[in-house]
Amino acid sequence: MWHDVLIVGGGNAGISLAARLRRIGARDVAIVTPDRPHRYRPMLNYVAGGQASMTELTRPALEVVPDGCTWLPSRAVAVHPEQRELELEDGALVGYGDLVLAPGLEEDLDGIPGLAAAMEAGWSTTPHLESQAEPAWSAVRRMTAGRVVFTIPPEPSPCGGTALKPLFLALDHWREQGVLPGIDVHLVTPYSAVLDLPFADRRLEPRLAEAGVSVHHGSTVAAVDHEARTLTLDGAADGVLLDEVDHAFVVPHYRGPGWLAPLAGQDVAGQVDVDPGTMAHRSAPRVWSLGDVAALGTRPSGGALRRQVEILADNIRAARLEEPLKRYDGYTIIPVTVDRRHLFLAEFDRIGAQQQTTGLVDLTVPRRWLWAFDRYVEPMIYFRSLLKGRLVP
Repeated sequence: MWHDVLIVGGGNAGISLAARLRRIGARDVAIVTPDRPHRYRPMLNYVAGGQASMTELTRPALEVVPDGCTWLPSRAVAVHPEQRELELEDGALVGYGDLVLAPGLEEDLDGIPGLAAAMEAGWSTTPHLESQAEPAWSAVRRMTAGRVVFTIPPEPSPCGGTALKPLFLALDHWREQGVLPGIDVHLVTPYSAVLDLPFADRRLEPRLAEAGVSVHHGSTVAAVDHEARTLTLDGAADGVLLDEVDHAFVVPHYRGPGWLAPLAGQDVAGQVDVDPGTMAHRSAPRVWSLGDVAALGTRPSGGALRRQVEILADNIRAARLEEPLKRYDGYTIIPVTVDRRHLFLAEFDRIGAQQQTTGLVDLTVPRRWLWAFDRYVEPMIYFRSLLKGRLVP
């Protein structure tokens, strides 16, 4: 079996790129992804905030495979770049002209000792995991008093900054219910400020202070004691113990799939070792990567994929024609709700410099229409345009 362009991954990155390649003339594009539901992952945070349902963000895998593409419903287990072959879980080998790796990141529950046990017991949840988005909202509704902890994960993570969405949605819910004064809320962030983005932090810090949130800067959760219901922090808050925790919304650590280790270079998180500008692998010819699993030196997000897809599709074509390759500047975006009806956008490049896509309005000002666009319009754009290869600025 052989395909001209072989894409591993059936998420936003893989499907959008496949559709884009077909639109610019690629005739033989195949996608390797298991037969499992396709999720619009950004909406998981709204499920955890009680503003959406799982059915709204879910489609059957076959429904999102672009017209004209071949679907190989299997898992990849190894890449053999010398032979230009991808190995599937049943032992089959698939040859390729160009290979694109976009399987996403995998949660590493063992990266935080004790977290898996706490999640199994139900006193820790996170909307970053599909199975826990609805239980997270149930936990928010149950809380009327006590101590609760939210975390922003260290990179790499699938749009880690949006972990603030469940926090602010929960704060506003508790405020509406009149129970917020009785809830001791903590936020653990790996950054020296909330996100280490001054233009965004200036919007976030006053709201966190107003809600009485205790922020632990430059820190991550080092361990969870399920029996004692405690969280131990490291980093700047090394050794700090948060005890008597009623609920912990802890985002797990993430890393690249183990089978990609030979292509990850020295990256400890197992991301694919690509040139962050061209997205071409540094040593394996005709191998490319984009999305969360690619070491692009920026914070992953769904919004970043629009630019990545456009550039990578053009680069695959340009490389074959021996033309100069385009470069990706690391543009990414973090949409953050500040309450249940207002949202702002943090747009920036890989060095953290603000890169707003419009000069007509300041998108860092929380606005009701931005919340409505993110909650209702973006999902329609995603399913009707982005997954069809139609790029939207």
